[in-house]
Amino acid sequence: MANKKTFKLSDCLVFFDFDNTVTSFDTLDDIIQRFAINEGWKTLEDAWLAKRIGSRECLKGQLALVRISKRKLCKYLKKIRISPYFSRILALLNKKNVKVTILSDNFEFIIKYILDNNGIKGIGLKANRVKFRGERLITSFPYVNKECRYCGHCKTKNLPNSGLAGKLIIYIGDGDSDFCPAKKSGLVLAKGNLLRYFRAKGLACVPYKDLKGIYQYFKEINDSER
Repeated sequence: MANKKTFKLSDCLVFFDFDNTVTSFDTLDDIIQRFAINEGWKTLEDAWLAKRIGSRECLKGQLALVRISKRKLCKYLKKIRISPYFSRILALLNKKNVKVTILSDNFEFIIKYILDNNGIKGIGLKANRVKFRGERLITSFPYVNKECRYCGHCKTKNLPNSGLAGKLIIYIGDGDSDFCPAKKSGLVLAKGNLLRYFRAKGLACVPYKDLKGIYQYFKEINDSER
């Protein structure tokens, strides 16, 4: 596991989870809870937490219960604000020509709308897909791993080899869908379930609280390079 003294930012590729990492709460969970026609989503959530089903089956079932038009969803998404520290992180990394990508088990349309509405451009994104049919949401999962049905989006498949062009892979996340890609990364910034998982497994990581903490971490590295 790398530390701040053994690498330069210019030698890195950075990957962010989205919900509870870039955002301060789980936007997808909130959409499901607000706009589902009944509480059947809870049964699916319990089955997923008990690992009886994977997140693809869980999300497909939960989104099938949601009733909201594209216009109304956009109206809801407009209210979601991302901390200005995320833009500061991106600006700092951009100066070092560091490529930043979001890997999420959320849906591309939702994430793109939130990012655009917060003035965040030029960032890579890999996520699940959704189309609108009236007030119904039709889901698809282009990055599923057929050999492992736990995640709707196999983030590890979208994570390059750690030795790619000598780049250090930095992964930043908080939840269960981050376990596998984090273990494949050279440096991990973790909170929530991801932090608890790494500590339980005796794996090294850098704890963080919020985007301000992530910004300060990268800034310290940047300042040490001067």
